[in-house]
Amino acid sequence: MEALLFLIATAAVIGLLIVPAVRRRRELRGGGGFPVRVPGPDRYGFVPPERLDVRLPGPDRELIEALEETQRTQDWRPVARLLALTGDDWELRWQRVQSLAGAAAVELAQSRTAPSPEAPVEPSAPSLRKDAPVEPAAPRDARWLREWRASSPRDAACAQVYAQFLVWQALGDTGSADRRIILEEARDIAREAARLAPADPTAHIVELFAARAQGVRRADFEELWEEVRRRVPHHMGAHLVALPYWSARNQGSREDAYAFAQTAAGSAPEGSLLPALPLFAVYDHLPEANMVSGLYHSAVVEQAIEGARYALHHAPDDHPVAPHVRHLLLCFLVRAERYAEAMEQVRAVDGYVGAVPWVDGGDPAAEYAAYRALAVAGYESRGGDAAHTPPTH
Repeated sequence: MEALLFLIATAAVIGLLIVPAVRRRRELRGGGGFPVRVPGPDRYGFVPPERLDVRLPGPDRELIEALEETQRTQDWRPVARLLALTGDDWELRWQRVQSLAGAAAVELAQSRTAPSPEAPVEPSAPSLRKDAPVEPAAPRDARWLREWRASSPRDAACAQVYAQFLVWQALGDTGSADRRIILEEARDIAREAARLAPADPTAHIVELFAARAQGVRRADFEELWEEVRRRVPHHMGAHLVALPYWSARNQGSREDAYAFAQTAAGSAPEGSLLPALPLFAVYDHLPEANMVSGLYHSAVVEQAIEGARYALHHAPDDHPVAPHVRHLLLCFLVRAERYAEAMEQVRAVDGYVGAVPWVDGGDPAAEYAAYRALAVAGYESRGGDAAHTPPTH
């Protein structure tokens, strides 16, 4: 799935959990007590599927405006100003670095498969801003990032974005030799960024991501993780990056992943999102083919769901990583047939689909739209209606 995340990498904690797309399709089409009638969500004011934004997990108006200006003009200065103004909000900075690097990776990939100059130019990805004009996109190849790097070699923000961009590039590269070379370069640039901005943990998290993709020895990964934890012990994004290393599909096991997640959740301060981490560990170890809705009523899953709901209830409403939790929680709540609670999450994240679990499929917008429709159908089957949609919590 990491290759898929390369294609839509603006979902930031993207690539953090890897589950085959076949599971998503089987669950969507399987049993589990879903209503037969799946109504359209139009009357709830939800965003149409064709306008769902795959670049981000949730709203970030300043990021969208800066990114759209940079991509339109291929001038790196708008995104550079954005990161300069982000300051020391390390969770937000990490999220934005992920998104900008992912946008550059997507842009470059699209330029390589673009039609010939004689072919009609397709419109660019739709903006969610109501005042955004719809016009053909100019040729784009992420040269803004290369020019930023060339003109500002000692800019820590640029080095952070470029290192993460290389990670996405490596994850989309099927050639193992090239992948290793690119990931090593990403780590070198991440270390350079850390030297340029010693107080900023973002570069250390990017290097952790690259090391995870390399499959480094456990002792080496633990050393990197301790460096991150020393700087930002309760950083949700950093934990999402580290968690998959301990999974059964990587260098650990289900027990390792659960222990890592539960330890982080248990030591979390008030207002942290870390109590939601066990839900990601559970998701990462769901059976490949599950058609039994009872799984989602089991004690382990219910406890993980409640941990995520607790985290969201106590974390700041504008926590930059909260949309990642909400998207995954929405998936679990629908599968557990807790439709009113699922509708709360839909209201909070609707419009954006750049997050797990939707990125596990070939069409994140379609995956999300299907679950959203199931949430609406289940909600209405139990007496709900558009006039009384539950508020967001």
